[in-house]
Parts: sequence; structure tokens; C-alpha cells
Amino acid sequence: MTQPLLIVDGLSVEYQTRAGRTRAVNDVSFSLGKSETLGIVGESGSGKSTLGLSLIGLVPFPGKIVEGKVFLDGEEVLKLKKNELRNLRGTRVCYIFQDPMTSLNPVKKIGDHFVEVIRTHQPTVTKVEALERASKLLKDVGIQAERISDYPHQLSGGMRQRVMIALAIALNPSVVVADEPTTALDVIVQAKILDLLNSLRDSYGMALILITHDLSIVLERSDRIMVMYAGQVAEYAPSRVLYEQPQHPYTIGLLQSIPNIELTDQKLEAITGQPPDLLNLPGGCRFWPRCKFAFDRCHKEDPPLYKSGKDRVVRCFLFDEGGAKP
Repeated sequence: MTQPLLIVDGLSVEYQTRAGRTRAVNDVSFSLGKSETLGIVGESGSGKSTLGLSLIGLVPFPGKIVEGKVFLDGEEVLKLKKNELRNLRGTRVCYIFQDPMTSLNPVKKIGDHFVEVIRTHQPTVTKVEALERASKLLKDVGIQAERISDYPHQLSGGMRQRVMIALAIALNPSVVVADEPTTALDVIVQAKILDLLNSLRDSYGMALILITHDLSIVLERSDRIMVMYAGQVAEYAPSRVLYEQPQHPYTIGLLQSIPNIELTDQKLEAITGQPPDLLNLPGGCRFWPRCKFAFDRCHKEDPPLYKSGKDRVVRCFLFDEGGAKP
């Protein structure tokens, strides 16, 4: 077997606040191969974005990576010096931030954004060459080259998101992390953006991490899916397997809340309750207050990750040896 492109091993991130210390990401591990897509799913506050930012050492203050390792092509990322880490961002790993409306500088033309990104990492490239490359990149994402002279406010939300994607692939990175890439976009544009990301993944041979709160968005476009809850991995499995045979009660709840236009008599079921306060976690399993399968052990012990099949794990006592399955 070939070595995975990206390996994350036991990553934990904490925030020190006035109210106390909270662990936003708790002992997360996964791997990602070249030209593979991983979907990371969970409600707001589950630790998805913090996990994505921690991969390139961008966790904002007062956050701190307290445990774990990140390997990119066998190199340990979190041990790199500041200038080495800065050079890695954009060239080998690129991050597409959540909101395309505010991610671009409003007083800079679109072309100037590309010139800054390209020449910061490749100072020998001239401004003219950078603009030529930018024109090609804009065409690759479906934007006319002449829009390179426009300001961000002259573009629609979908076009701004495409510009952000073009900036992300400008230096041909190995891994692209897309954090909520379809936020505030209508469903038609959402589909086009996600199809575009998959097309670029295949064309450029990069690995893709899709972070979203909407499980339906990544089901058809990811090779594997990692479901997060309260900073922990709840379930990790191949996408098709997770859809056809969800195991964790939280994953089951997420799937039951997705409307299906092919079912005329479908009854949507919401997950009761709210995600826990990370400063005041319930005893035992973090999901038990919202779980219809919970029993006594769930109230007292925090379940480990159980191997529940080929290439899949689940954090639930129902999959302990001899346990009843939902």
C-alpha cells in the first residue's frame, strides 16, 4: 500500500478562556490519500473548523495544539519553524475560509489578490506572469478572464467563492481544506461549487477535505466521512457504507433529518436537545442526553472508538463486544 499523503495522529486542541479550559478537538486521527476526498461533518461547535485550522498551525489565540502529530508526505508539520510553516501554507496545503463575502480584500482588484499570493511564495515570478496565470485559473473555475480587473463587490457570492477556490489552487497544493465552501449560496450554486471542487481535485491530483454541517452535501462527493460531535470523532467510515449502514446514533439522527424528494411519506426526525457546552460536558458519553439508545453505562463512561468493520470505527457502547446494535 502507498503511504497516505496526510496523516493526523491523536490531535487535540484546547482554548483557555476566562470560564476555564475547553478541549475543542479531542484525540482525532485520520489519514488522507492523494486525489481522495474526506468529508468532515457535524453541528456548529463540534470542532470541525478548529481541526481544519490546526492542520496548518492556524488555530487562533487563545487556542493551542496540546497533543498529536500531523504528517504531510512523511514530514511532521507541527514541528516546522514559523517561516517553514508559512511557506507550506498555500504551496502544499491551502485553506478556503468559510465566508466568500468577507474573505477577499474589498479595495483590491481580483488580479491583485492572485499577484500577492503567487509572488509571496514565488518572488521570481513577474506581475505580468502572475496575472497571466490568474487569467487561466479564473477560466478553470468558470469565470471570464476580463473579470480579473473587477473588485470583489462587482462579483456575485458564487463567483467570489470560485475566486477563492482559484486562489487556493494557484500554487498547485497537495491538500485543499474547504471550510463550509457553500455557506450563504443557493442550492444550485452549491452543487456547481462542489462539482467544481471535485473536478479540480481530479485535474490537479490534490487531496480535498470538505468541512460542513450538512451531511447531504458530502455523501455523494466524499470517499470517506468523519462525523464529529463535541470535539470527538463519533464515526469514521467510507461514504457509501456510512449512508447505507450508519452505526452511531448521532449519524443516524443526521441522516433521518435529511429530506428525500423521492419519498412521499417520509417523516423527518430532528435530533432532540442541543450540543453540549464544552465547559460543562455531561458525565459519560457526550451524546447520551440526546440519544434514544442510551443505557446506564453511557451515563458513567466515555466510550472509546470501536472498530466496527473494514475501514470504519464508531464511538458507541452498542458496538462493544456482544453489544446490541441499533
